[in-house]
Amino acid sequence: EYQRAGIVPIECESNGLDELAPVVAEADGVFAVSVKLPGEVIRVMSRCRVISRLGTGTDRIDVTAATRAGIVVANVPDFCVEEQADHTLALLLAIERQLPRMARDMVEGHWRESRAAAGENHRLAGRTLGLVGWGLSARATARRARGFGMRLLATRRRMQVEAPEADELGVRLVALQQLLAEADYVSLHLPLTEATYHLFDADAFSRMKPGAVLINTARGAIVDETALVEALDAGQLRAAGLDVFERINVHDPEEIPPTGDPLLGRDNVVLTPHVAAFGVESRQDVAAGGVENLVAVLEGRWPRAGRVVNHDVKPWWDPGTH
Repeated sequence: EYQRAGIVPIECESNGLDELAPVVAEADGVFAVSVKLPGEVIRVMSRCRVISRLGTGTDRIDVTAATRAGIVVANVPDFCVEEQADHTLALLLAIERQLPRMARDMVEGHWRESRAAAGENHRLAGRTLGLVGWGLSARATARRARGFGMRLLATRRRMQVEAPEADELGVRLVALQQLLAEADYVSLHLPLTEATYHLFDADAFSRMKPGAVLINTARGAIVDETALVEALDAGQLRAAGLDVFERINVHDPEEIPPTGDPLLGRDNVVLTPHVAAFGVESRQDVAAGGVENLVAVLEGRWPRAGRVVNHDVKPWWDPGTH
């Protein structure tokens, strides 16, 4: 995609100002993968017109600072919708059918124990899945879960807005507290913001149905991981499936795996290293979308609808018609 657009990107792995500043100071556009772009970095980007996020979440970018600087922040919000929904159901099934334990026991010759434990599995038909958030990935997850015969609940911030997709899929929109009380499985589909940081804390876990399962393929810091461990230890939650983390940094190639983290090594916790978005098709889509956003801005145009994150930005350059 870079070659097709005539772009030769300069790669930089650092998150520090000293190493990032020389790279971004004279850049007309910046691609952001997992890099942190705080205000101090954005303030040295004197030529930059656009920060093109090669992904969806922008919680690692100081969007407010970019807006003040007249820099457009764009993302590709739909690049991995199908993959994330697939992964959500994969984690749920892996937990409910105890697949990690079964695989380990087969290798170790303990299949008798696994066969006995399998009697504790639940059928999905008739069980309740609660979706916290009602964006694209939640809707895609609902479509899949409906095929399993599950009862579907969802909640979102703007409950008063009509949701025809929910009616079509047989999803009931309810308040968060009702969802927590009724759902056998709670799946998170939210961005990380000040309002959602540690939204799932000890209080939220205490309100969940006893023996419920938490699935998180959204952002790690939405969950208070210390409170999650305590809820698992107390038996308030039966299990968890996590693809994202607050404490474990899977983006740093030099970080030593934290083998002592209390989330690791549990039969009732299935962990994957932030890969729910990965796949051949999603990689193609995010690359094409990210390059398309950057090229649009550099050519004096706005990215396509739904891709500008800071809608109130007033670019220091002339973007033409918004």
